[in-house]
Amino acid sequence: MSVPNSLVSEQVFARLLEAVLDGRYAPTDALPSQRTLAADLGVTMSSLREALKRLEQMGLLDVRHGDATYVRDWRRHGGLDVLAHLLLRGGTLDAGVLRDVLEARALTLRELAVLAAGRRDEETAGRLADLATRFAAITDEEPAEVAAGVDFAFFTEVADAAGNLVFVLLLNAIRALYFDHLAALPVTARPSELAPYYAQIADAIGASDATAAGAAAFELATLQRRRVEDLLP
Repeated sequence: MSVPNSLVSEQVFARLLEAVLDGRYAPTDALPSQRTLAADLGVTMSSLREALKRLEQMGLLDVRHGDATYVRDWRRHGGLDVLAHLLLRGGTLDAGVLRDVLEARALTLRELAVLAAGRRDEETAGRLADLATRFAAITDEEPAEVAAGVDFAFFTEVADAAGNLVFVLLLNAIRALYFDHLAALPVTARPSELAPYYAQIADAIGASDATAAGAAAFELATLQRRRVEDLLP
């Protein structure tokens, strides 16, 4: 039975992406010709081109028609899609990258809460209070998905209140990653210990107290970060 072209292309994409991230193809290097590369990988030209197109869309290749295809520096040109691959290299979460993600999360949630406190309306303040109450009602014995779902809904509401489209899209971008790896990212484990922070954030945003809102969000995210880091090698 032949392997579907889409699956072959996915495998080629993964191999080439890993080679770029590992530095086997360094920035400014020219890739072998497509015909040579396809032969080396044992795939059709169409499968190779599909994989190269994805890498180009990620900002990792500069495809010059009539010329060679050049590797770009992923640290300068990569986006969140590259981050997801870095985080999950080798089939497990990369501890170093995860630490960077958790640090960025704490800083992001702090700034989101600050903005939300200055821009929220009464309806948003009410929804945040309701979500904080829902989080407080979750027991430590309930499945991880329950607390994680309320947590994500809470901070999505905070992002909406902040009124910054970039933050909203960032949350959208990490949604699948967050829910797919709850076992390795126990940021909402033992919800009874975390519930007071959600209440503090909701109360501060409701009172338009940006300083208190930012401080509570940062304290929560820092506690969650330490929990995860305690499990890392």
